[in-house]
Amino acid sequence: MSTVLVTGFGDYAEETDNPSGAIARRLDGRQVGDHRIVGSVLPVNTATVESALVSALDRARPDVVVVTGVAPGRTAPALERVALNVRDFPIPDTDGSTPIDEPVVVGGPPAYLATLPVKAVMDSWHRAGLPGYVSNTAGTYLCNQTFYLARHLTAGTEVRAGMVHIPVVPARATGDTTPLPSMPLALLEQAVLVAISVSAQHDGPDLRLGAGAIS
Repeated sequence: MSTVLVTGFGDYAEETDNPSGAIARRLDGRQVGDHRIVGSVLPVNTATVESALVSALDRARPDVVVVTGVAPGRTAPALERVALNVRDFPIPDTDGSTPIDEPVVVGGPPAYLATLPVKAVMDSWHRAGLPGYVSNTAGTYLCNQTFYLARHLTAGTEVRAGMVHIPVVPARATGDTTPLPSMPLALLEQAVLVAISVSAQHDGPDLRLGAGAIS
C-alpha cells in the first residue's frame, strides 16, 4: 500500500474558507484503492511553512506528495510543471511578511520540475469529464514556496512530488464585484483524487501529450 501526502493551506487574506485546506481535511485518513491518504493543512506563513511541511512528511512517510493551493482567477484545476527558487510576495502572508526577490532555499537549484506524471493526470481528468490543464507558473507566493520545498526535501528519493492549483468555490466567487471563475468543492476534491490515483499508479515515463502555452 502506498501513502500519499496531500497538503492544503489555511485561511488568509480574502480566502477565509480555503478550499485546498478543506480538501486536505476531507481526505485525511481516507483509503482509496491501495492508497492511504494523509491530509495536512499548512500555514500561509513563509517563516513556518517549511517546518510544518517537514513535520507532515515525517508523519506520513509518503510515496507521493500532492501540494494543493487555491489560485483566484484560475478557471480549472492546474498541474504545475515547475517550482522556482524565489519568494516575491504580491500580498502579505498571515504574519505580515512580504519577501521580495528572496530565495526559498539559499543555494538551492533555480527551479525544480514536478515529478508527478502531469500529462497522465491531465489526460485522466479529461477522460473523467473534468477540466484541467498543465500550468507553467505556480506564482511566487506560498504555493510556489511549498511546491519548491516539497521537491527539495524529496530530491534524490523515489518520492513523487508536485502541485495542483485549484479555482475558488462558488461562494467565494460571488463575493467580488467581478465574479471569479469557480468550481464546486466536490469537483475539486474529485480532481485531487484523480491526481492522487494516477500519480501513485503511473509507471514509466509521463505521457507525451501536448500541453504547452504561448505565454
